[in-house]
Amino acid sequence: MATENDDEYGEVNDGLAERLDGLDDELIEARATALRASLGEYELDDEDAELLAGIQVGEDGIEYLPALPVVAIVGRPNVGKSQLVNRILGRREAVVEDTPGVTRDRVTYKAEWGERRFSLVDTGGWEPDARGIDKSVAMQSEVAIDLADVILFVVDSKVGTTATDEHVVRLLRGTNKPVFLVANKVDDASHEADAAVLWNLGLGEPHAVSAIHGRGVADLLDAVMAKTPQVSAIAKNEIGGPRRVAIVGRPNVGKSSLLNKAAGEERVVVNDLAGTTRDPVDEVVELGGKLWTLVDTAGIRRRVHMAQGADFYASLRTSTALEKAEVAVVVLDVTQPISEQDVRIIDLVLESGRALVLAFNKWDLLDTPEMIDADRRRYLEREIEKDLAHVAWAPRVNISAATGRRLDKLVPALETALESWDRRIPTGKFNAFLTELVAEHPHPLRGGKQPRILFGTQASTRPPTFVLFTTGFLDPGYRRFVQRRLRELFSFEGTPIVINMRVRERRKRP
Repeated sequence: MATENDDEYGEVNDGLAERLDGLDDELIEARATALRASLGEYELDDEDAELLAGIQVGEDGIEYLPALPVVAIVGRPNVGKSQLVNRILGRREAVVEDTPGVTRDRVTYKAEWGERRFSLVDTGGWEPDARGIDKSVAMQSEVAIDLADVILFVVDSKVGTTATDEHVVRLLRGTNKPVFLVANKVDDASHEADAAVLWNLGLGEPHAVSAIHGRGVADLLDAVMAKTPQVSAIAKNEIGGPRRVAIVGRPNVGKSSLLNKAAGEERVVVNDLAGTTRDPVDEVVELGGKLWTLVDTAGIRRRVHMAQGADFYASLRTSTALEKAEVAVVVLDVTQPISEQDVRIIDLVLESGRALVLAFNKWDLLDTPEMIDADRRRYLEREIEKDLAHVAWAPRVNISAATGRRLDKLVPALETALESWDRRIPTGKFNAFLTELVAEHPHPLRGGKQPRILFGTQASTRPPTFVLFTTGFLDPGYRRFVQRRLRELFSFEGTPIVINMRVRERRKRP
């Protein structure tokens, strides 16, 4: 897999840092102004104009993006949840089969209705085991109630209510959150009587829809948006106060032990059984002379008959905690090989755009004379080099959560990652970097054409997000090269970097 570490477009000892240091500030600003003015020769849209206007007024400082409200769709298998997701999104995203239990992984989409944006969660993790289905559905709904702002409870109007539906209804009646009863498969007016029967569930008016045909879905969404908050009350980004740290990782790697040791007391139940933590626990603790809010996200109790479902719930809780956090500490157990699940959790952090620190736990088992395991140490370094190459920029701390050994190393790593996450590069300096980089390492010709970078700016922080105006698409390898050199020259240690392109054509002369 290609990563930021590719050296495809030149060695790092290109003298770029020295040349940038030697540039006069006035020259840097003059160059940027000229490049900005040259964009007038290209077709720009309203979004471009808004971005460029922001540059002109010299915006800087930290930007806080509100967390999108979360709408969760729940219901027993085969009632049409994924079809409803596809209808709301306006495209075929969720897998749909006429088989119970098709949706198995955490599936969260960004959706939009009437200029309102929200996160849509298609719940999964079903076990097609009749004996366990009631518990699976109840557990699913319980998680949805905890982690959503609004809940859509989908029922098959042709089948009517089942014992499983009644089980879920009892849970939903006890919540203060908006619950919409969705009677699906009402394909025409002749089936509306089937929906009317559902009034007796006590969840209010049944919203008759046909997810497959789209009938009634627009009216349903209008009603849902009227009850959906502008900003999520569950995963809100809090401004000010102690920095928020999500402790994430697969089950039984020592997340709760880390929180307890940091807090100096047993605040979270610790058990050798994987998945004993059920609810996220936020704790304000003092580390390194500063207050931090730690979020333990160990997931939920794992049940043997629904191991697939447990993975789903743990991922959903991890995602929700990341939305509330600013930086994530991914805990890895050094006594075990780095697993696909470890990598998947790291990728969740990258998708969330949060700062990242890697905590290699149980290091004392590799680093003490009586327990040293030379083979495991050697294999671990190989695994890091192979499986974690795409996050080689993340600060790494080797700790023992159980004993507290080297826990003091965690705070400097967190501070470094957060400083990078908040870092803003002035527009002039960023364009000087681009100009010098392209002069030394021009984009290769493709089909006789060479795309050019016209202008660049940092659109936002948290994470640092850059926009490049170009005359054509840049090769993925070249974008990674720009990203890598940007990271190296401006010390973006511990934060993902996002680089977006806007390909623009010259204005047609009248």
